[in-house]
Amino acid sequence: MSTMLSQHPRFTSRFVLRPFRRRDVSSVHDAVMASLPELSIWLPWAVEDYTRNITQQFIRDSLTAWNGDRAYDLTIRSRDNHEHHFGTISVWWTSKPHLTGEIGYWVRSDSTGEGICTETTARLLQIAFEELGMHRVSVRIAAGNLASERVAQKLGFVREGLLRDEVKVGSSWLDHTIWGLLDREWEITKHRHKPEGWA
Repeated sequence: MSTMLSQHPRFTSRFVLRPFRRRDVSSVHDAVMASLPELSIWLPWAVEDYTRNITQQFIRDSLTAWNGDRAYDLTIRSRDNHEHHFGTISVWWTSKPHLTGEIGYWVRSDSTGEGICTETTARLLQIAFEELGMHRVSVRIAAGNLASERVAQKLGFVREGLLRDEVKVGSSWLDHTIWGLLDREWEITKHRHKPEGWA
């Protein structure tokens, strides 16, 4: 199976997922700034002096990684409002020979609790397993980030262990839980997502 991923948009019942564009800088920056107090607890890039230039660099790096077939970042947009950035979901290769990858996700703070992350991440898993042909997908979640753990649980991930002092956020080292999902498990769980319009 080819691992070159098309840049066409993907859809769920409520959202459009597409690669970033250079003109997305303002909407992405606005979403980060609106969510910075919450994001800064868990993510090392969500720093107090986060700037528009950081957003621009992220989008440039995202486009380069996609074209290099290394990582695929997707902006979450409403089907009704393509200008509003709800958050980011990503999938990237950790080992192409072993068909393994990892995902990450965040949703802006004023839109949490609406099932956005679960719905769009289910669609991302469909991309990972059915378009990229991955055998295993993992997600690392900062210990204590219960909302992100609930997303993993809903999507059928298995908690596999704890990575101690895995990421430094500010002046603190954070443990991360590691969760895994195999392609054969996806084949079972994906049927639960289709009635919801997630995949």
